Amino acid sequence: VSVETIVVPDPGPGEAVVKVQACGICHTDLHYRDGGINDDFPFLLGHEAAGIVESVGTGVTSVSPGDFVVLNWRAVCGTCRACNRGKPWYCFSTFNATQKMTLLDGTPLAPALGIGALAEKTLVAAGQCTPVDRKARPEAVGLLGCGVMAGFGAATYTGGVTRGDSVAVFGCGGVGDAAI
Repeated sequence: VSVETIVVPDPGPGEAVVKVQACGICHTDLHYRDGGINDDFPFLLGHEAAGIVESVGTGVTSVSPGDFVVLNWRAVCGTCRACNRGKPWYCFSTFNATQKMTLLDGTPLAPALGIGALAEKTLVAAGQCTPVDRKARPEAVGLLGCGVMAGFGAATYTGGVTRGDSVAVFGCGGVGDAAI
């Protein structure tokens, strides 16, 4: 892992540039670093983040400059069979920003989970931005973009846990705590 200067392009259609206020480090970032996810090096790590929308591309109506947002690693399509059934967590056609952030020499970067938020700014698909209350702390709400939803989703949607159930959670890191 190294600190580098990157180039973040102006947002194109359906994209947003977000000024990152807080970004957590998830175990997934370590998998990227170690080559366990894919081999699209170099990576721009970080995906559990919150920040302020700085600019948006054409056609973006879901967020505006100045909005305080949580970044989500899945921008759902809204039109596939799963989305139409009200189950966007099974979306068949998630997407990320089309343009690439680059190193100064033009080398394209592969943003972790389409976000790459261990940077001052990042370029994402506008659908990856979820507006939240401005009073929330960025370092707390940034966790909603991955760890909290992964734990909650595992318990609720995969495990089918409902009110009154007795369960055991093994591994109480961020995801395990969120499952509880």
